Amino acid sequence: MVQTGYHKLKVFQKAKNLVLLIYRVTKKYPRGEQFSLISQMRRAAISVVANIVEGYSRGSTKEYIRFLNIAIGSATELKVYLEISLDLSYLNDKNDSEANPLLEEVLKLLYSYRGALMLSCS
Repeated sequence: MVQTGYHKLKVFQKAKNLVLLIYRVTKKYPRGEQFSLISQMRRAAISVVANIVEGYSRGSTKEYIRFLNIAIGSATELKVYLEISLDLSYLNDKNDSEANPLLEEVLKLLYSYRGALMLSCS
């Protein structure tokens, strides 16, 4: 498949990998978390990717920045859910050492991308 549009963006690729990782990790959570922590974590992860794509599809840089801000908020929310999961021992050290660095990388890319777009607006 030829990568076009947002598929070329490193931030999109990493955020999509994060979604896949979160789905894989939360499969092992207790059933009682199905409609709470699992659902919240998956929604937050998907929100990051969805907002990158939706912002990309908008006609204005100003709107794109707004969607990147929402993606940053969702990524930060996911960070808290990972921390709680670790505290509850739902997340083991191996999964945490995979998820947190990837999430940090996604956040850094989002901040960098947003900053570059903000510079281009001024």
